[in-house]
Amino acid sequence: MGAFLEMIGITKVYGNGAVANDKVDISFDAAEIHAVAGENGAGKSTVMKVLYGLEKKDSGLIRINGKDVSITSPDDAMRLGIGMVHQHFMLVNELPVYQNIFLGHEPTRNGLLDKGRMVSETLKLSELYGMDVDPYAKCASLPVSAAQKVEILKALSRSAKLLILDEPTAVLTPQETKELFLQLKLLREKGSTIVLITHKLKEILELCDRVTVMRAGRSLGVHKTAGLSEAGLSRLMIGRVLEPEREKRGLQTGETVLEVRGLYVKGAGGKPKVDNVSFTVKKGEILCLAGVEGNGQREVIRSVTGLSKDYTGSIKLCGRDIRRLKAGGIRSLGLSHIPEDRQASGSNAEADILDNLISVSFRKNSILGFIRYRRLRKKADEQIKSYKIIARSRKQKLGMLSGGNMQKVVVAREMEENPRLLVADQPTRGVDVGAMEFIHRKLTGLRDDYGAVLLLSADLDEVFRLSDRILVFHEGRITAEVTDVGSTTAEQLGRYMLGIDRTAGYGV
Repeated sequence: MGAFLEMIGITKVYGNGAVANDKVDISFDAAEIHAVAGENGAGKSTVMKVLYGLEKKDSGLIRINGKDVSITSPDDAMRLGIGMVHQHFMLVNELPVYQNIFLGHEPTRNGLLDKGRMVSETLKLSELYGMDVDPYAKCASLPVSAAQKVEILKALSRSAKLLILDEPTAVLTPQETKELFLQLKLLREKGSTIVLITHKLKEILELCDRVTVMRAGRSLGVHKTAGLSEAGLSRLMIGRVLEPEREKRGLQTGETVLEVRGLYVKGAGGKPKVDNVSFTVKKGEILCLAGVEGNGQREVIRSVTGLSKDYTGSIKLCGRDIRRLKAGGIRSLGLSHIPEDRQASGSNAEADILDNLISVSFRKNSILGFIRYRRLRKKADEQIKSYKIIARSRKQKLGMLSGGNMQKVVVAREMEENPRLLVADQPTRGVDVGAMEFIHRKLTGLRDDYGAVLLLSADLDEVFRLSDRILVFHEGRITAEVTDVGSTTAEQLGRYMLGIDRTAGYGV
């Protein structure tokens, strides 16, 4: 059908001189699904933020149907038919679905909100695009897959012709991912252009018509996915083919490192978020807590790491009850924690890379109250090199890094503590395939050296690649235990996560 939207020579330079986009050229055809891919720091998120008006370009042109347009805000983008679904949804949880869909452009009648029209239009959109939603449901009550549909319908209610999706399958089960793909293909059939930002090579090859590859702030070209393999796409993105997956040694567990007994966390309305959960993690194993977002696994992690004391039951780390210990005291027993949200609880964006890397280890590197900065600076430089953190120097502010490079800083800091128990919550969220490969080797290496890992991941490929055991959570309880991970399919794990099936010994 020809180019619907063109971005020509887009340049974005931040105040500190960092060049995020260097004369980037991208074009999107009408009625196609197009991936924008590249390693961390490649500039793909920045150029999409420019397109949606979240960032202001320094130079370059944006054309729609051959006509130059100005986009300086999301309002400009939406008026031009450009919508964006962010990885972290932008819904007002207290409002029902129909109000969220029309938020900011509500139809009125006689000066009052026209509820009837909003509900009927929601139902029409839902039927037209094959996205079944309840108009009256409060968004706070929706599962993740339904909330994502609401976000997409919200953009379509503004007549979006180009829809940007940022990591859309990050928290979906295989069944939900398949449903989403069908819906995106239906959108394409109806003339919409879908732009996908994702790190998942399989998804790019399965879903997308074309892929634009970016590296070091520049676009390296556009490729039809029909002729690409995972190895070929990996080479384009990171300049090399991923190494073959290294086999873990056979499972040889030692003594119990973490023991959780009868854990109970109260939820809203008296319904428990975690209901009588018990499990152990031993030396030499990676135990994964799997489940659809919001089924209790997050509260378990918060309790184990000391971020929340709002529980009953017993949690012992290396034989010691941690209830009376603060987070620092729990760390002193040998716990490291890669948190889910690197910005909110995993780092200080205003501090430099060095301070973020040494924030949990400087006490170990001091003599008579004097910090051994020379030693810490050397170690930080080694970590930046080892973890391939793209930065000008250790003095650069963390907040100036891409999200994936911020994640690498957090992972480097926690992994290098040689923990007895590593709690890894979404350890590779937002990192490129090369960094993911490296982090996976670090995690399995810790396990093979008889460390213990408690893993929480929404990426089922990662779950299967790393886990020795999987505990599946549904409605606050463990409903399945998978011990033969290699013989279990993603579809079966999805059925456990959705509460359709259970394993023996885990009844209602």
